[in-house]
Amino acid sequence: MSYSSKQQSRRKLADTTDYQIGQDNVQPFGLDIHNAVFPVSACCIIIFVTLTLIFQDQAAPFFQSLRPWLTTHLDWLFVSSMNLFLLFCLYLAFSPLGRIRIGGKKARPDYSYLSWMAMLLSCGIGIGLMFFGVLEPVNHSLQPPLGISPQSPDAASIGIAATLYHWGLHAWAVYAIIGLALAYFCYNHELPMTLRSAFFPLLGDRVWGTPGDLIDILAVFATIFGLATSLGYGAEQIAAGLQQLFALPESNLLKVGLILGITLIAIISVVAGMDAGIKRLSLINIALALLLLLLVLFNNSLPAVAERYLDALLDYGRYLIPLSNPFGREDTDYFHGWTTFYWAWWIAWSPFVGMFIARISRGRTIREFVISVLLIPTLCCLLWMVVFGGTALEQISTGYSDVEEIVLSQSPEQALFQMLEALPFSTWLSAMSLLLILTFFVTSSDSGSLVIDTITAGGIINPPVPQRVFWCSFEGLVAIALLLGGGLAALQAATVSSGLPFCLVILLICFSLHKSLSAELRR
Repeated sequence: MSYSSKQQSRRKLADTTDYQIGQDNVQPFGLDIHNAVFPVSACCIIIFVTLTLIFQDQAAPFFQSLRPWLTTHLDWLFVSSMNLFLLFCLYLAFSPLGRIRIGGKKARPDYSYLSWMAMLLSCGIGIGLMFFGVLEPVNHSLQPPLGISPQSPDAASIGIAATLYHWGLHAWAVYAIIGLALAYFCYNHELPMTLRSAFFPLLGDRVWGTPGDLIDILAVFATIFGLATSLGYGAEQIAAGLQQLFALPESNLLKVGLILGITLIAIISVVAGMDAGIKRLSLINIALALLLLLLVLFNNSLPAVAERYLDALLDYGRYLIPLSNPFGREDTDYFHGWTTFYWAWWIAWSPFVGMFIARISRGRTIREFVISVLLIPTLCCLLWMVVFGGTALEQISTGYSDVEEIVLSQSPEQALFQMLEALPFSTWLSAMSLLLILTFFVTSSDSGSLVIDTITAGGIINPPVPQRVFWCSFEGLVAIALLLGGGLAALQAATVSSGLPFCLVILLICFSLHKSLSAELRR
C-alpha cells in the first residue's frame, strides 16, 4: 500500500490546511466537527440515555437477559480472539518486524524509560483493580474453575492464577495492538490518531468516508460503554464504603448523586486542562495507590508475600492454556460469568488505553513496545492481587474476616472494605480507598472524554473543551441510565454488546497492521 496520498487524505478528514500531528490550531472553546462521527455518536448516546431512563422497568429485564445470551452464544468468539491477539503480539515481538521503530529509524523516545514505565503502570491500576482486587481471588478460590474441587489444595493455588488470567498477558495484548496501530500509523505515516487510520492499508482513501466513520463510531460506542461500566462499578464501591463508614442506607439515589458529583469534578478537571487537571490527578492516583499497597503489604509477612507471588506466577503459567480453551468448557460460571465479560470489557477499553499508550510511545521499537506493554503491567497487576487478594484469603483461612460471606452473598462492592476492616487503622484505610476510587473515577472520566473527542474530532490531539465537557457529561449519564435500568447486569450487558463488533474491528486491525509492517520491512 502506497502512502503517497497521506497528506491529502489527512486534510480530507481534518478539513483544514493547518492540521498538524501532535498539535492543532483549534480555538479551545470553539467546536471542531469534521465528519459524521460526532453527530451520529452523540445522537445515538442521547437517545440511548433518554429511552433507558424513561423505560427503566422494561430496560432492566432486557439488559439482565442480554448479557447471558451474548456470553453463552459468543463465548468462543471472545476467547478465541483474545488468544489470537496474544499470539499476534508475541509474533510481532520476536519476528523481524520487531526491529521497526515507532516514528521512523531516527526517532528517539519522548520519555525516559523510567517515566514511560510509570505511565504504562498508571494504565493498569484503576477502578477495576480496586473493585476486583479482593473479590476475584476470593471468589475463584471458593468457586474454582476447571472443575477443581473447592476444598482441594489446587483450589487455593488457582484463585490468584485465575484472576491474573483476566488481568495478565491476554488483557494487555489487546491494549498493545490498538496502541501500536495508533502509534505506528500516526508517527510513521503521519495519519491522524484515530482508529480509521489503522485501516488505510486495506481501504486507502475510503477510510475518510463512510467506512471510516463507521469504524470510529464503533470505537466511540465501545469506549463510552466500557467507561460507563467502570464508573458504575466505582459508584457501587464508593456507596458501599460510605455505608460502612457512616452507616448510610443503601439507595440508588446515593449512587446517582455520587456519579453526578464526581462527573462535575471531572468536568472541572476538563476545563482546567491537561497539566492542571488530569496530570495532577494522575500523580495523586499513583501516590495513593502505592501508599495503600504498602500499608496493606506491611500487615503481611514479607517473605510470605514473596513466596505467594512466585507461586502465583508459576500457577499462572500452569493454568494459562486450560483457562484459554474456548471449547467444551463445563465451568460455565467462570467461563461465561467472568472470562467472556472481562474480554468484552478489555476490548471496549482498548481505544481509550490504547490511545494513551500510543501517545507516549514514539521512539520505541515494536519489540520493546510489545514486551514492555505485556510484561510490566502484568507483573504489577499480579502484585496487587497477591497483596490484596492474598491478604483476604489469609484472613479467611484464619477466621479473621467475613470476606467469604460477603463474596458468597453476592455483595461484591463490599469485599475490599470487609478485608480492610480486619486490619489495623481500618477506618483510615477505608477512607484512603474511597479517595483513591474517587480520583480514579475522575481521571477515567476526564481521560475518556479526551479520547472519545479525539476520535469524534478526526484525530486531533487536543480537541476543543466544550466537546470534551459534552462527552464527560454523557459518560456519567450513561452510567446512571444503566445503573437505574438494571444495575451491574445492565453495565455488563452494555459492555459485552459494544465489545462484540469492536472485537471484529481489532481482528481486522491485526491484518492491516501486519500488511503495512511487512511492506515497510521489505523497503
